[in-house]
Amino acid sequence: MSVDRHGQVMTDTGAAAVRHYEQALEDLLFFRGEVSGQVGAVLEASPRSAMGHVFRAYLGLLGTEEKDAAEAAAAFTAFRQGIDAGGLSVRERLHTEAASCWLAGDLHRAGRLLGDLVVAHPKDVLALAVGHQIDFFTGNAVLLRDRIGGALAAWDREDPHYGLLRGMYAFGLEEAGHYTLAEQVGLEAVERNARDVWGIHAVVHALEMQGRHEDGIAYLDARTEAWSAGNYLNVHNWWHYALYLLETGRTDKVLAVYDAALHHDGSAGAAMELLDAAALLWRLYLAGADTGGRWPVLADAWARRGDGPHYAFNDVHAVMAYVGAARTGDAQRLIRERERWLREAGAGPSNVSMTAEIGLPVCRALVAYGQRRYAEVVDLLLPLRYRFQEFGGSHAQRDALQKTLVEAALHAGRYDLGRALLSERISLRSRCPYNQRAWARLTAGRRPGSG
Repeated sequence: MSVDRHGQVMTDTGAAAVRHYEQALEDLLFFRGEVSGQVGAVLEASPRSAMGHVFRAYLGLLGTEEKDAAEAAAAFTAFRQGIDAGGLSVRERLHTEAASCWLAGDLHRAGRLLGDLVVAHPKDVLALAVGHQIDFFTGNAVLLRDRIGGALAAWDREDPHYGLLRGMYAFGLEEAGHYTLAEQVGLEAVERNARDVWGIHAVVHALEMQGRHEDGIAYLDARTEAWSAGNYLNVHNWWHYALYLLETGRTDKVLAVYDAALHHDGSAGAAMELLDAAALLWRLYLAGADTGGRWPVLADAWARRGDGPHYAFNDVHAVMAYVGAARTGDAQRLIRERERWLREAGAGPSNVSMTAEIGLPVCRALVAYGQRRYAEVVDLLLPLRYRFQEFGGSHAQRDALQKTLVEAALHAGRYDLGRALLSERISLRSRCPYNQRAWARLTAGRRPGSG
């Protein structure tokens, strides 16, 4: 019976397959494109490897790509039909069940199962990494922090993966509001592994949430070679770089980053890349900036995907693109399709509540904003502003929605609400240029606190 280097049983997995599995874990933690090839090599060497099949299923889900998930579901169903689950270890059975739940659309139960698993097996790197991403997709800041934090004490600090786990922990700390500690832990993680792009990403988030945009630019500039290419996270980290530039008023450079890294003729059209592109252009849209002909091109890219109801967070960004391109009909068509799906879907998939309670109201608000029905935008977004996290993403990503609410309040003449919203923001991030500029616009329209 084979075991991995942490002593965990690998049923029907030979020594060569275990070596490929370990390399696949390494590639996953560093967000390298080679991870898929290594998982394929696991199954080529040991076609019945339970953990090889589990890993392949997770890879089909992590990109939030509907077609990849469907292919993974078909392959994993065939695997489960051909095995005796009783012959697997308890850990492997939990992984198998977690993967099956996620493939069936229940992200929350998959995350709970992986949480149970790591209590008994805190050195299961795959369970920790996949669970961490599920916490991100479901917007659970406390679990982003504590899932990793609860396992760290079981790890030897000299283990090669320990620093990478600390990089994950740094991101969880940031999302849970511990910005100073997140920055410290993230810096230490990157000191251990210069190419820990998730650790770099955690530091970038911590600086963003403190309004330290110039520091963020300097941090990324100092290690461009480590993060800017050759990994699955490079487009997203370029997005962060562009956010820093936008906050510091360098719109021309923002668009240069957009064209070079976020969306161009060579872009793969992956949901996560298009999401970042839409999120950046939407911030420019809110600012009234000229984005040239970029919106129609991006809207075409979303339309070519033909996505069904797979992940509401993606739907919202598709609607941003349609509204930005003045393709209101496409945005409303997507909304109608999701409404029809909800009538038929039942209560099982996590995306049902994500769509019904957050995604659709936000999509309607975006359409209303594009049509300058600002009072309606406020009515739709205000009840949700403390719940946006329920459909996933990070604070930095969801801030586009918070800014949409602020802008709608100012446009609608809801100055008391605008004052309260901006006071909240300034109290947390006094150094944020957007907050200061919006406050200046508010005071020019009406003296805060009057009437």
